[in-house]
Amino acid sequence: MEDSYVLELLEPKFKDFHLVYCGYAQCEARHSYGPATRPNYIIHYILEGKGVYQVGGRKYQLSAGQGFLIEPETLTFYQADKDEPWSYLWVGVGGTEAEKYIQDIGLNSSQLIFQYEQGERLKKIVLEMLKHTRVTVANLYYLQGQLYDFFSALTEDDVIDSCVDISKESVYIQEAVTFIRNHYSRGLNVADIAKHMNVNRSYLYTLFKDNLGISPKDFLTKFQISQAREQLALTDLSIEEVAEVCGYHSCLVFSKAFKKENGMTPTEYRKRKRLETKRTVPASPEELKGIGRKVSLGLEEK
Repeated sequence: MEDSYVLELLEPKFKDFHLVYCGYAQCEARHSYGPATRPNYIIHYILEGKGVYQVGGRKYQLSAGQGFLIEPETLTFYQADKDEPWSYLWVGVGGTEAEKYIQDIGLNSSQLIFQYEQGERLKKIVLEMLKHTRVTVANLYYLQGQLYDFFSALTEDDVIDSCVDISKESVYIQEAVTFIRNHYSRGLNVADIAKHMNVNRSYLYTLFKDNLGISPKDFLTKFQISQAREQLALTDLSIEEVAEVCGYHSCLVFSKAFKKENGMTPTEYRKRKRLETKRTVPASPEELKGIGRKVSLGLEEK
């Protein structure tokens, strides 16, 4: 069982990107969902405890401070730990541009797991959503604003943003960064990026140096290593497997690049991260006061 609070929008006002539902739950030991598919994207964020997320033959052991993405029409299963069952919040989104918004926060089919340090911020946003259950146009606009706040919070903590300050003036740069983000696991090189952008390598180098203060090769390396840090912290993949999913064909080359960037080997980094604990306090009874167990909101109910 789970003690849950859910808000569902029956009739979204915004067609390109909108809230489908959101919720908060405190699960009992071994409470599970699935195997099942969902028709839309769902982001789960763990506030406390531990659990497992399974998708496409992959199994992730997750805990507080981490989150996972469920993609549309993808078979998934997730279950609370038997000793430390998790509490989590979730936000489901839809719309014609939903995939783009998901990619903007650094998530996609090859990057389903994320780590976020400001869980209290996400919890506050979702609890505010759950309180706005009156069927009014004003509330639909308010919920849309809260949804943007939720995505803004995750974007601010995005691994790309932590590497460099991306210039908003260069459409080329934004396109190049998006290409890297979506295809880094394929073992990209600078020539691949230049070919995709339909520019020569010299011009690509100038673009990156002028806008980001870093070469495209160094940017690609920093991004791949940032993804490797997440894989090492959030999964049980071997070092060889982490190297492969981050676009390195040689484990030795990967280990050297990782140590140069972080001052320690991948194995040392994983051991250090495993010693760290992250915990966000779950919602208190006072915070949950006035929130309905399950509310469906739609203008046709007026």
